[in-house]
Amino acid sequence: MLVLAGCGSASKQATPAAQKLQREDLLAVARALRSVQQPVAQEVSATKAAWPLIVNGLPGDVAALSRTTQAMQAARIAAQLKVPPLFSEAQVSRLGGPASQLAGIFRSYVLLSSRGWKLLDASFAQIVSGTPAGSRFARENAPLYIESIYDAHLALAQIGTKLLAGYEKLGGAGSFGSALSQAEVDALARAYSEAGDRLHPHVGVRLGS
Repeated sequence: MLVLAGCGSASKQATPAAQKLQREDLLAVARALRSVQQPVAQEVSATKAAWPLIVNGLPGDVAALSRTTQAMQAARIAAQLKVPPLFSEAQVSRLGGPASQLAGIFRSYVLLSSRGWKLLDASFAQIVSGTPAGSRFARENAPLYIESIYDAHLALAQIGTKLLAGYEKLGGAGSFGSALSQAEVDALARAYSEAGDRLHPHVGVRLGS
């Protein structure tokens, strides 16, 4: 279900001028990633707290689940996620090299997490107070929304590794200088990492299960 948009990459034979533009784009993306670190960390923390409640599907008592602090906070915080202007659909198409892929991955994360929690929250309400048919439909489709939340964090966890790879591909510290140091890239890689952002255990429910 994971969707990774904006998979452009730098050409192996990029001209010096093209590489310069790609470095400028990567620098801009790094700044954008820094600007959203706090809300992303809040969403990750909230979703990790709620994940054990939904990882294996919805429980029998959905009303009780919907009232838990963990579920309410995760849905609320995910709804507040914003895509930086640079990562908008219109702007991503103008980015070159590794920057394009990174922006696309981040947009996928926001879309999958916010939509997953929104639809899951709506399912809670439908199951609790909807018609029998509506309640059954909501419960049957809840695994899609849970998987969307898992895939969102799987995407987020890739950003650090791909940022490091793009930085090295475009010359590393020797080319970026003080504009984007190795220490800054390493810090961002830690913030957007498998260790920090991926959900555990793996999603244990699938549509139709």
